[in-house]
Amino acid sequence: MATTQESQSPDPSSRKTDTYELEEHQYHGQENDQAHPESDPGAPKGINSRHPPASDHHEDAGNTGKVTPAPVSNGVQTTDEPDANIVDWDGPDDPANPQNWSPLKKWGNIVVLAIITFNVPLASTMFAPGVPQLLEDFNTHSESLATFVVSVYILGLAVGPLVLAPMSELYGRVMIYHVGNVLFIIFTVGCALSTSLDMLIAFRFLAGLVGAGPITIGGGSIVDLTTIQQRGTAMSIWSLGPLMGPSIGPIAGGFLAQAEGWRWIFWVLTITAGVITIMGFAVLRETHPPTLLKRKTRRLQKETGNMQLRSKLDSNIAPRQLFLRSILRPSKLLIFSPVCLLLSVYAAFIYAMIYFMFSTFSFVFQDNYGFGQGTTGLVYIALGIGMMIGLVVQQATGDRILRKLAEKHNNGKPKPEYRLPIMMLGGILIPSGLFIYGWTAQKHIQWAVPLLGTLVVGAGVCIININVNLYLVDAYTIYAASALGASTVLRSVFGATFPLFALQLFNSIGLGWGNSLLGFVALGMWPIPPLFIKYGEYLRTSPKFQVKL
Repeated sequence: MATTQESQSPDPSSRKTDTYELEEHQYHGQENDQAHPESDPGAPKGINSRHPPASDHHEDAGNTGKVTPAPVSNGVQTTDEPDANIVDWDGPDDPANPQNWSPLKKWGNIVVLAIITFNVPLASTMFAPGVPQLLEDFNTHSESLATFVVSVYILGLAVGPLVLAPMSELYGRVMIYHVGNVLFIIFTVGCALSTSLDMLIAFRFLAGLVGAGPITIGGGSIVDLTTIQQRGTAMSIWSLGPLMGPSIGPIAGGFLAQAEGWRWIFWVLTITAGVITIMGFAVLRETHPPTLLKRKTRRLQKETGNMQLRSKLDSNIAPRQLFLRSILRPSKLLIFSPVCLLLSVYAAFIYAMIYFMFSTFSFVFQDNYGFGQGTTGLVYIALGIGMMIGLVVQQATGDRILRKLAEKHNNGKPKPEYRLPIMMLGGILIPSGLFIYGWTAQKHIQWAVPLLGTLVVGAGVCIININVNLYLVDAYTIYAASALGASTVLRSVFGATFPLFALQLFNSIGLGWGNSLLGFVALGMWPIPPLFIKYGEYLRTSPKFQVKL
């Protein structure tokens, strides 16, 4: 895609024209067949002579499927001679192409992914209500240690994407899901059986690390399955898991800890993860086009004995170099791509507001309003309701805005920037909700009013995070998993570290000014979406900002 190309066209202005749409089509094998009339009728089905040999296009400079001509023996490049050794889809309607799967098969994969993606963040906060029991069992009363036992899981979610995202682009998505689900069960059982805090912390970190897969690469699977116009609904459903999971976790965990103790929180998570793992093995199928074409190539090599066959999306890079390049890709995106960096920072800060508010709920509603432990868990519902409202708003307006802007400004062709106008609404909702929550809680105004503030924040967080995810997968297409992985790293780091100083902040300047400070920072970030609406395409396409991936 446009953000990652360094060597396509010597003319930057020509590169800017419809590159996003072109690469989306190339990745999914949707090139116009009329433009390639030559073919070898004697070649096995799926072996296309209308493409020249693949070179270093899949992993070098972010070229998402554009094939460069191979040099002939005299050193002169040519596209005149067709190459029958390139393996591609069997035409635009090939049922093996995930975009041509039946709606039932597509949505089956998307729904199961959404369920997995919900369960992993659920575990991040479900354990929080059981922490006092845990500290009592292990004879410690350290508040910082109590916070760290919860946050270490989120640190695992921050480390995991750095490895899992590039691995999915090398070896496929479904293997990461299955292996991660099984390991998540094992490490969660380890948490339930822990005999010391050190043991529990280690297993919590490992569970977060292996559980990061669906959060990191789920968006990549949705790119594989959907067209640009269909992607909004699927991404909204999938994105709700990382947002709703942390809100629902403390509700279930609070009552479970009261009734059965903290260890049963992990046993329940193990049971749900086991059911989800079985669903995953039954429903999930590989969607990654390069992996699918690689499998097809191996099958055809075996059937024909022609070892010269190669996938259209394959690379000639040595496996070790390819793996290293893939591992470095999320970090390079964060460091060198202003598009990925700024939007990821914005989304991470907004996401951290959830955990900031979580850190205050117990003393605000127990000390100020006299709620019991079980009742305090119910205050998380308001945040969850706000997120559901945000999802409804997103569903009602997001794709409609995309289509209208595409028709008005780009002959009906969508661009990632057309996802951003709705984000400006979310950017207003979050500081508004923080102001309401902070000042009404400090003044002990009736408990429903600060809960209204959390609801408003929840709606804003949902709208912003969904559209940041949509922008990144639309802009990075074949490297969507790495882009989302980079964003997930920042989001998890912010979510893990912000609560560590939340109580000190509110103890120092109070709930009113503490939340107002966060609100002012959120307001300071509000111009990011309108700036990207105006300059985002330039940042994605200008040679000054290209990242060699």
